[in-house]
Amino acid sequence: MQEFIQLVVTGLVIGSVYALVAMGFALIYKSTSIINFAQGEFVLVGAYVCLWLYSGLGLPIVWAFLLTMVASVLMGVLLERLILRPMIGEPIISVIMITIALATVLKSLVTILWGTQIRVFDPPIFSQAAIHLGTVRVSEVYLWTFGFAFLFLGIFAAFFKFTRVGVSMRAVANDQQVAQSMGISVKKVFAISWSIGALVSAVGGILVGNINGINITLSGFGLKVFPAVILGGLESIGGAIIGGLTIGILENIMGAYLDVYLGGGVKEISPFIVLIIILMVKPYGLFGIKEIERV
Repeated sequence: MQEFIQLVVTGLVIGSVYALVAMGFALIYKSTSIINFAQGEFVLVGAYVCLWLYSGLGLPIVWAFLLTMVASVLMGVLLERLILRPMIGEPIISVIMITIALATVLKSLVTILWGTQIRVFDPPIFSQAAIHLGTVRVSEVYLWTFGFAFLFLGIFAAFFKFTRVGVSMRAVANDQQVAQSMGISVKKVFAISWSIGALVSAVGGILVGNINGINITLSGFGLKVFPAVILGGLESIGGAIIGGLTIGILENIMGAYLDVYLGGGVKEISPFIVLIIILMVKPYGLFGIKEIERV
């Protein structure tokens, strides 16, 4: 039982980061109807930029973090303005191919600039010392990661609910034409959505990178966000958060108990097993909106 609780706790930590990145993915889809296949590369770029500023240039972590956030927001705005906005009105498959191409370009740029070897934050941002919570032993870095992930989730939840810009984004997400008729700039909301999507992905990359180190495979973290978003529902930001936490826990538990019998690798594929099951049983997710198409 103690081992199970340990797996749930560590799964919640990684799940909280999944939830953070999934929120950005769902926000972009809900506001712009674009499935962003470059979400994992946003995670990758944010992690490497912060690592370069902190360990490479020697900036204090606070400044490195803040500058990474600024760079991520600018990247999101520029990508939306220069690449994705001209695609408005084009077939959805064309837009999807653009995001796939964008993912390839970003990953290639990271490889050119920083290589493919594993890098770590030096000195570590958070301590690796173990803390005992009752019978559960948790590394301090896991607690900090969980805390910061939920801090950002809370900040953006409040932003969407209480700020004028957040309300405008929710209005555009519900009905673009009605929102535009009320004087809301839909194009501005699109740019903000992409900037927030890039920002939260960068935060996720920094948090995960401080646990496991950073290399080019970190972009695969974004792929695991897809099952989380599908589980919660593509159009549900709250569902994406719940989906992220659920995937984190299931991934940890399935990896621990099934790897022994199946020879390893279950942890890596378990999110996609969940994805297949959800698409077969409940394709709109737990909190998604079921649409009826007339033909």
